[in-house]
Parts: sequence; structure tokens; C-alpha cells
Amino acid sequence: MSEQWQAELAEGFGSVRDLLDFLGIAAPFSVEAAGKFPFRVPRAYARKIRPGDPYDPLLRQVLPLGQELASPEGFVSDPVGDRQALKVPGLLHKYRGRALLITTGACAIHCRYCFRREFPYAESQFTRQREKAALDYIARDPELGEVILSGGDPLLLSNDRLARLTDQLAAIPHLRRLRIHSRVPLVLPSRIDDELLEVLAGHRLKTVVVIHANHPRELGGESDRAFAAMRHAGLALLNQAVLLKQVNDSVSTLCELSECLFERGVLPYYLHLLDRVRGTAHFEVPEAEARMLHEALRRRLPGYLVPRLVREIEGQPYKLPRGSCETT
Repeated sequence: MSEQWQAELAEGFGSVRDLLDFLGIAAPFSVEAAGKFPFRVPRAYARKIRPGDPYDPLLRQVLPLGQELASPEGFVSDPVGDRQALKVPGLLHKYRGRALLITTGACAIHCRYCFRREFPYAESQFTRQREKAALDYIARDPELGEVILSGGDPLLLSNDRLARLTDQLAAIPHLRRLRIHSRVPLVLPSRIDDELLEVLAGHRLKTVVVIHANHPRELGGESDRAFAAMRHAGLALLNQAVLLKQVNDSVSTLCELSECLFERGVLPYYLHLLDRVRGTAHFEVPEAEARMLHEALRRRLPGYLVPRLVREIEGQPYKLPRGSCETT
């Protein structure tokens, strides 16, 4: 097993002050906010932040601000109904045909807009002790054709743990696809090594990796090597982004993101309106503005480069389209 990625994960920034010193940035931040939702940034991601720029859009995604301590109406602990959708510990079943496993609470990077920042991982994640109930649930439902590995970040699981899990899922006859949601190819690309790719491609299920790039400058460098390696292994690559104020809320940024993704063999998939979890109101782009941005994207890009603008609403049978030319 390669230990490089584990060493890089351990050497990441756990102190806001250390990151700002590394970048040569004097920017205000909130110690209290960092205490409520811990700070973590890998060095591979830190190297993509523009030195000396306190307004850098990558920095804004990870910098704890005092605005997180506000409690405006409508921002809650579980904005998308994850807890209500828990059928057994570790398994969410919201939508027909697919189920989601909360495989870990660990992430390589702590994004300040994270919709699971208050999720009760200790009692609700998929562990070795709880796996039988979750796998039995999947096996009993012949309508399930796809299982999604989420978290946290599922690619922080060991290769042995991932291999065991993918083998168990591949043994369920009615499953057709395995979907993995991960920010690791962007923020800790050394994790995408040959042994991991053998695990992800070494079973009968078609594997889709949904990465999470919000800004074109998150791409490039070692991440490009990771994308190429995943494509070579036969993995399908999609991207989902979150529309974030002062990060990617411009037509030019979103167009560049789609173009840069496609150049790397990644198809734009979703552009999410912010999930309204407590502590994230300063990231919200009003829906009317989001619709106008999406309409501008449709006018400037070919259809296959326009991600679907969606909002997840608790209790709905799918993510609801919000684009100006789409119906709800």
C-alpha cells in the first residue's frame, strides 16, 4: 500500500493561522467558527490558493468566518433530510433505484459550506459492525440498481476496506452501478494510485466517480494526472459544483469551469443551489440570480457543457431542476 497520500493527509494544515502564514495573507477569521466545525486543508489544495490574496475564491471555501456564527431563519442542521432518510445506520434511501452509504465521517478538506457539517456520524455511518444490516437492505430491494458511496469522503477508506465493500456490493445481482462522490482527486490527488484504481475497476459494476470542483483553479497540476489515470482505468467522471457567493457566482467562472472540466474528460453534471445548513448563509446566491446565471450559461455553452441547476428538497422524489428552461 502506498503511504504517500496518508503522509500528505497527516501533514495538511490544521491551523488557520499556519495556512495564512504559508500564503502570506493577513485575513480575519473566526477561532470560534473553527471550533464548531474543525479546520482542515491539504497542502496540495493550499498550493492552488493565490498567495497574498485574502479574497481568493479557493481560500473563501475553507476560511472560517464569524458569519458562520449567525443563525438566520431557514438555515437548519439537516437541510436535505438525511436523518429522515436513514433506513438503517449508514444507509440513506431517498430516491427510487438508488441508495447511499455514509461510509465515513472523514474528509481530506473541510469545506465551510458542507451540508453535513452537523451530521451525527458516530451513530449513523456505515461501519464494519453495521454493514450487514445495510447490505441486507440493499439485497432485499430489487429496484435498487445503483449504490452511492459518500461520507465524508469514501476515498479516504483503506484499499482493503474499499475492496471488501465493492466485492460485497458486486455480489448483489440486481446492482448495476457504483457511484463514488469524492473531492479527493482535487485536494489529495496522490490518493489516486494504481492500487486504488485496481480496487475501483476490479469488479463487475460500472463505476462512476463524481468529483466536486467549484472553481476552475481547483483543477490542474497533479489533479490532471489523477483524472487521466481514472479515465484510463475505465471510470466515468462527472462533476457536481455548488453555486457559492464570491466563489463561482459569475458567468465567466462557470463557463471556464465547464470548459476546463471537459478538457480533462469530466462531464459537468450538477450545479447545486446551496443546501441551507446552519453557518453557511454568507455563501448563498439568491435563486433568481442563479437562474439568470444558468440562462447565460445555456446561451454561451453547448448543451453537454451546461450542468443542471438543481436544489435538493427534503421529501421530493428527485433533485428539483431550477434552470430557466427546465420544469419542476
